Amino acid sequence: MASFPYKLIATDLDGTLLRSDDSISRRTTDALDAACARGAAHLVVTGRAVPWTRHVLAELGHTGLAVCGQGAQVYHAGEGRLLTSVTLDRQLARLAVEKIEAEVGPLALAASRDGLDGQVLVGPGYRQQEGPLPATPYEDRADVWAEPLNKLYLQHPTLGDDALASAARSAAGDLVGVMMSGAGIVELLPLGLSKAKGLSLAARRLGVRASETIAFGDMPNDIPMFAWSAHGVAMGNAHPELLAVADEVTAPQDEDGIAVVLEKLLAGG
Repeated sequence: MASFPYKLIATDLDGTLLRSDDSISRRTTDALDAACARGAAHLVVTGRAVPWTRHVLAELGHTGLAVCGQGAQVYHAGEGRLLTSVTLDRQLARLAVEKIEAEVGPLALAASRDGLDGQVLVGPGYRQQEGPLPATPYEDRADVWAEPLNKLYLQHPTLGDDALASAARSAAGDLVGVMMSGAGIVELLPLGLSKAKGLSLAARRLGVRASETIAFGDMPNDIPMFAWSAHGVAMGNAHPELLAVADEVTAPQDEDGIAVVLEKLLAGG
């Protein structure tokens, strides 16, 4: 049996590996299992922090590494421990928020605290999306800065995601990284952090090179991962910015887009 043409398969979660109902199709898991049986490793690379990712890894039966928190965390699922964790400088983050608000007006904030069990804090006016973990509401913004953070989430009452991300980069891009990772999700990260950083660290531990990696994603936060990998595959439901740089476009998340590509590669296509 021929080996799989890539040694590493890196997949985003939301909008990519997960269908719109947050499930993973049997067809996709079968294709991933078949590729791994022929020598590939599967690596989840997600914007979610570890507490919001563990249940998905358990559903996959994944006991290896995962890159979480937009590249901030390399997590060993089998051992249940963080191998690396990068935190956001809270003084810089607070200054960044002040500079952005000076340009666009008041923001609604949420924050992801560091650690295996880090809480997600949600402030007044923040439109919380449904998720696997409950969030903790706060009223006093001082609570945001009380403990180490992985990232901040920004929302604006009238600006759309693209406009808010652009305004945040213009106002504070010299202090923090700004990333859009989904609908209603604009994030402030440590400057220079990306999925590519975490992916490269995990790949090094696995003994795999960028030239041996295929990546799947759907949002602008996947652009650095595509740039690092040998082959970047955008889902049919992907954001236009990612579609513009993808090497290949596959079917949408609800039509088994990952499996479509893997099955073709498994068949030698």
